Amino acid sequence: MARPIVAIIGRPNVGKSTLVNRLCRTREAIVHDQPGVTRDRTYQDAFWKDRDFSLVDTGGLVFDDDSEFLPEIREQANLALMEACLALVIVDGQQGLTASDQAIAEWLRLQDCKALVAVNKCESPELGLSMAAEFWSLGLGEPFPISAIHGVGTGELLDQVVSLFPPKLQEEEIDDPIQMAIIGRPNVGKSSLLNAICGETRAIVSPLRGTTRDTIDTQIERGGITWKLLDTAGIRRRRSVSYGPEFFGINRSFKAIERSDVCVLVIDALDGVTEQDQRLAGRIEDDGRACVLVVNKWDAVEKDSHTMSHMERELRAKLYFLDWATMLFTSALTGQRVESIFALAEVAVEQHRRRVTTSVVNEVLKEALSWRSPPATRGGRQGRLYYGTQVASGPPSFTLFVNDPKLFGETYRRYVERQLREGLGFAGTPVKLFWRGKQQRAAERDMARQKDFSS
Repeated sequence: MARPIVAIIGRPNVGKSTLVNRLCRTREAIVHDQPGVTRDRTYQDAFWKDRDFSLVDTGGLVFDDDSEFLPEIREQANLALMEACLALVIVDGQQGLTASDQAIAEWLRLQDCKALVAVNKCESPELGLSMAAEFWSLGLGEPFPISAIHGVGTGELLDQVVSLFPPKLQEEEIDDPIQMAIIGRPNVGKSSLLNAICGETRAIVSPLRGTTRDTIDTQIERGGITWKLLDTAGIRRRRSVSYGPEFFGINRSFKAIERSDVCVLVIDALDGVTEQDQRLAGRIEDDGRACVLVVNKWDAVEKDSHTMSHMERELRAKLYFLDWATMLFTSALTGQRVESIFALAEVAVEQHRRRVTTSVVNEVLKEALSWRSPPATRGGRQGRLYYGTQVASGPPSFTLFVNDPKLFGETYRRYVERQLREGLGFAGTPVKLFWRGKQQRAAERDMARQKDFSS
């Protein structure tokens, strides 16, 4: 059974995102004094009493203005209401009843959705009831005085919210979804790609930079697998970003990389690989995430039968440190090869989580040594690779036991990693190698003995 969904509705700057963070006990929604920070609808999971549910944060509703993004924000709020079982209308108790609040209430009465009114910024329990009283005139039932910042009245509000949910049915056990983060520079088509995947306007698309600010979570199913798609804000150079909504949005993007199972790095086919694309690719590798390289806007490229292979060579030359990632040429505008992303991402996640037995690892290492021996110094000291074992997955990590790690230069280390990939696979995921020498092992044994003696 799907979780009940509660849509958070209200005009700009009444504290909707602050309340979402309070009720979900997170700081995922961006909170800032500037109006219009939230634009798309963003989902967070919440729990109260014995009920799991989802809150949908929406942008501030304005009905008498069609300037930048306001019509799209209204469309996103309308889509949120269509899937919600309850609308939670947030108003500002300190500012009092406004014409915008009345317009929202009139609009809600035309929708097929139950509604509650939460009067925010009522920090004083004594004054809260009197501040909330004037909102009875909205005709949406009893207004609940709350403070999203301090948590005053939120328990009573949640009691009423869960009482309006449909009856709870026996739920089947569901595996955790695979988290796929869509990463890239501004205006490479990340939100367009998300919309093409979902088959709806899930995120606002605009030629203006910085349209997406929050990380947008969307849960869908493909081939019996549940995916959580994380559309992120476009990441620019740090020195180009001022403190404010964009700064917070980029931090959310970096967190999305960290919590994802696989990253889809979107590259603009017209611009090619830029310096910022290289930085993002390095971030994905450093965080040890599986990756699929998606070259978007392929429909806009003039091409012949050799264009794709030529462009792939050029792109990979600049993203050489992600040579293990599969590359896919797509068009979010036409939908070309968009669905293929899931098949490639599924393989990458499987390889990212995969474990290999020690005996198989050492067969591959033995074969690598037979083709190319470790280097020797001018003094005659030669590196010796004794054996290796996989010590972790996600990403696959191997410890290689040698006589002295200093005897193995970067060239030979890359050779060993390449041989492990050729022998074991691991397409779509980084591989980490740890080189341990005799002195390191002896020091660890001495420390263990001292610890046993002292205890």
